[in-house]
Amino acid sequence: MNDARRHHDMGGLEAGAIDRGEHDKAPWEKRVDALMVLLGQRKILCVDELRRGIEELGADAYERYGYYERWMASMTNILLEKKIIEVGELGARMAEIESGRREALR
Repeated sequence: MNDARRHHDMGGLEAGAIDRGEHDKAPWEKRVDALMVLLGQRKILCVDELRRGIEELGADAYERYGYYERWMASMTNILLEKKIIEVGELGARMAEIESGRREALR
């Protein structure tokens, strides 16, 4: 990749065929979208901050994550940056969710 480009700057590069068909969003994708709307309405996070957060993802994460995974990573990082949530709080909640998921699978 050209040194003048960052990993997220893909304009003009060959990317193959684009699927222009509509698809149903998974429930978690709808929740991520709704969360972004809510954060925007409450003036906590704007679309420019979301974009900045996505652009700041490392090249590996940017390539590995899907569209809404990038949104979620960006929103999480910005909420941590603004001290709206804390790492310990986030980790505890993620562990709680994972524990509930394991219980549901038994």
